[in-house]
Amino acid sequence: METNYLIMKNDSTLIGLFQGMFEGNILTFNPGWDENAQALKEYDDVRQIQKKLESSDIDILNPSKDTTSGPASFMVTDPDGNMILFDQHV
Repeated sequence: METNYLIMKNDSTLIGLFQGMFEGNILTFNPGWDENAQALKEYDDVRQIQKKLESSDIDILNPSKDTTSGPASFMVTDPDGNMILFDQHV
């Protein structure tokens, strides 16, 4: 609470409450991590997810580069204007 954020966990569900770090609401997905931020052996790479969304005509904000591997991220906006961050750390 001293750093203006809390990460709460219930079984495999996590929720983070951040004060003053982001404008508006934001939902984050972390491809490649489990609920304990441990690397998964198999997962959909963030660039594959981005391509799938692009092929469905969803606008990508801050797209990751197709030629890279490893950590990358991109964002989309849901119909209500909330940000969704896809943030891969591995």
